[in-house]
Amino acid sequence: MTRRLRLIKGWKDLPAEDRGAALAMGNFDGVHRGHQQVIALAARAAGELGAPLGVITFDPHPRVYFRPEEPAFLLMKADQQARALEALGVDILYVLPLTAELAQMTDREFAQTVLHEGLGARHVAVGFDNSFGKNRTGSPETMAAYGIEMGFGVSIAQAVEDGAGEKFSSTHVRDALRDGHPEVAAAILGRPFAIEGVVQRGRQLGRKLGFPTANVALGDYVIPRFGVYATRTRLPDGRDIPGVANIGINPTIEGVRAPLLEVWLFDFDEDIYDQVIETDLIAFLRPELKFDGLETMTVQVMKDAKQARDLLIPDFD
Repeated sequence: MTRRLRLIKGWKDLPAEDRGAALAMGNFDGVHRGHQQVIALAARAAGELGAPLGVITFDPHPRVYFRPEEPAFLLMKADQQARALEALGVDILYVLPLTAELAQMTDREFAQTVLHEGLGARHVAVGFDNSFGKNRTGSPETMAAYGIEMGFGVSIAQAVEDGAGEKFSSTHVRDALRDGHPEVAAAILGRPFAIEGVVQRGRQLGRKLGFPTANVALGDYVIPRFGVYATRTRLPDGRDIPGVANIGINPTIEGVRAPLLEVWLFDFDEDIYDQVIETDLIAFLRPELKFDGLETMTVQVMKDAKQARDLLIPDFD
């Protein structure tokens, strides 16, 4: 059973019960296996100190704040991140608003004003490549020095690597998804990459062709390789439904559109418009194609569905 996570926005004027945690600090986009090592160090310190386990992250993500012109790249939404952290036993999630005030703090000012005075940190765990403060001048070694000066412990997580010596990172996850390798992304994350969103009302063309789809906008997510995937989708009531999905712009259908996740939930026929669903990408089946007509497209979709069923439901006949 997981503990109930408390979400706190900011660091100013916090009551005593919201201060004094052992903290893991980072962006934690994806909460992958490398991130989990940082959190594990903070958890160990929390146990030794009898302190709550806290995580510090930033909103918006620093890359969004400092490089807003770059393409969408996020691996999870805020509520997905909170659930992943809660499952790791985190007690408090501190979401620090990344505004001009915070962005202009030197590394010393951040350690003094935010960590020491604001959050009353008793311990801070960071990754081996963590940077903080204006112009990213702070480092793990700098943090360790501030900890000695200001009275909080510091631990530094080393890189976590796969069998080939590749360091686990959010960038590695994004590259795997863009290359059409969701299984590689899942190995780094420790779980499948999942797209969460509200089911949109579309043209209902799939329903007319025999494969009704639930359509979800990709929004700020990193855009995986366009194509067809075997999937599993969680519904608001907790049911987990296997399916097959297309990610892309569906070039067979006229009209330029933003990329969508269009998932066909197998053996399911309920109205879930306007509900929030979360779809795991399990396996990449083929690239997105432009067909010469709806009949050809439908034949291929049925082949895709058979392949996905065989993969997800091995005893399906």
